[in-house]
Amino acid sequence: MGARPAWSWGAAPATRKLVVIAVLLGVAVAISLLIGRYPSPGIIAPDRLATDDLAQRIVFNLRLPRVLTALALGMSLSAAGAVFQQVFANPLVDPGFLGVSQGAAFGASLAIICWGSTVWLVQASAALFAFAGLGFSYLLARRAQFGGSVLRLVFAGIAVSALFSAGVGGLKYMADPMSQLPEITFWLLGGLASITWPQFWSIAPVVFVSLFIVYRMRWRLNLLSLDDSTAFSMGASPGRERALLLSAAVAATAAVVSVCGMVGWVGLIVPHIARRLFGADARYAVPAALLIGGLFGVLCDDVARTLLAGEIPIGILTSLIGALFFVVIFMTYGHVGEQR
Repeated sequence: MGARPAWSWGAAPATRKLVVIAVLLGVAVAISLLIGRYPSPGIIAPDRLATDDLAQRIVFNLRLPRVLTALALGMSLSAAGAVFQQVFANPLVDPGFLGVSQGAAFGASLAIICWGSTVWLVQASAALFAFAGLGFSYLLARRAQFGGSVLRLVFAGIAVSALFSAGVGGLKYMADPMSQLPEITFWLLGGLASITWPQFWSIAPVVFVSLFIVYRMRWRLNLLSLDDSTAFSMGASPGRERALLLSAAVAATAAVVSVCGMVGWVGLIVPHIARRLFGADARYAVPAALLIGGLFGVLCDDVARTLLAGEIPIGILTSLIGALFFVVIFMTYGHVGEQR
């Protein structure tokens, strides 16, 4: 008998790859709870954690909700990006594609100017306008007179995003430069410094239900990436299923953006990485995007809160790392979004 071929990542079954990534994610979450600046920069020793009451309060009352929110942030944006890219058959779209992120930014900025920095008002206004972005895009696409349904929605999303971006610029111009403008700027940069258990529990139900819908319907994305007539002939209901998946993706995005601020590039680059590792089959690419996105969110937050004495806005890190990954993919494979 010939020698048994050595195990390689590329030849490993998809389920084995998913298990490896899930284990890495679990390890990253566990280590993230111990990383910080108390009692000194570094990792809290487990024996110190068992006897130090202040360390226990820091870990379970501050770090744990923050790490879980970072996990939800990465998973939600990545899952939404995977859904958008499959549904629109376009590898260059992300959760901000339908005016969702820009709508949330406008809502948060409006709340800060009109009602101050009350957390729940900023969160509610951001979520409301995130859904408004989706609604405006849908209504505008329905009124358009040219192109197919997907093309109309593409142009509608671009127009609505531009309108909300202009609105944010106007609000920043009207904001008090000494108090309101810095707060709007910091929110737009994204961050998890203010996350506590109330903020996490306020988004957890929406995020869980939305991600469950995306996960359970992931295999339908293979059909919805086809044209409507072909998908319908294979037993799909393109209109209803596309609306359900898009609504779930937008709901998860609106929830995390409402408490974390604007965090870019996660929903664009993570689905690309998932497809490189698992291929274009959404049955494996979507779970991979969830796990890789969660890992990416947790690691970026670790760097944001530990690299320097002052906290780095997580939106800056995700944009920097995401852009670098994008350049690597572009230079390595030649065609952005090309699938193996």
